[in-house]
Amino acid sequence: MPAVPKHRQPIINAAVTLFRRQGYARTGLNDIVDVSGAPKGSLYHYFPDGKSSIAVAAVEEAGRRVAATVARLAEECGSTADLLRAHARLLAGWMQGSGFRNGCPITTVLLELAPRERAVSDAGRKAYAARLSILRDKLVSDGFVRSRAETLAVLCTSALQGALIQARVERSGRPIEVTAAELAGLIEREARN
Repeated sequence: MPAVPKHRQPIINAAVTLFRRQGYARTGLNDIVDVSGAPKGSLYHYFPDGKSSIAVAAVEEAGRRVAATVARLAEECGSTADLLRAHARLLAGWMQGSGFRNGCPITTVLLELAPRERAVSDAGRKAYAARLSILRDKLVSDGFVRSRAETLAVLCTSALQGALIQARVERSGRPIEVTAAELAGLIEREARN
C-alpha cells in the first residue's frame, strides 16, 4: 500500500494562501515551506518540476474551492441573480476580513504566468470552465437558452474577477457588490423579456 502524501496538501494550501496574498513572483519556496510546515525536501519530492508545478496544483485547488462554493450557492439560491448577490456578499466579506490583502489565487497566478506557462494556463482554463458550467446550468434553469447562458456566464465571471481587483485597490467591497447587483439586474430584466 503506497504511503499517504503527508505534506503535499499542506504545500498546496500554503501556496494558495501565499499566491492569493502576495502573488506568484513574491512567494519564495522558503515562504511555502514556512507556512506549510513541510520539510523543504517535500517540495522537490511532490513537485519535482519546481515552483511552476506548485502553481499548477494551487490553481487547481483554488478552482475546486471556487467551484464548490458556486455549486453550493447554485443549490441554495432560487435564481442566478440571487446566486450572484450571495456570492458577492461572500467575496466582499472575505476581502474585508483579509484587510483587502487577498485576491483570487487563480487570477494572481494567471496574470503572472499565462500564457508562457502552458500547464498553469491549462489549470486556469479548467478552473474557470468549472465555474462557468455551474453558472451556465443555473442560467439555463432560469429559462435562458444555452448559448445565451454561456455568454452571460462569461460576462458574470469576468466582471466579478475585475471587481475583485478593484475592491483590493479601493479597499472596499463596494465594487464587488455593485458589479453583482448590476449583473443580477441585467439577468432579471432579460429573463422577464
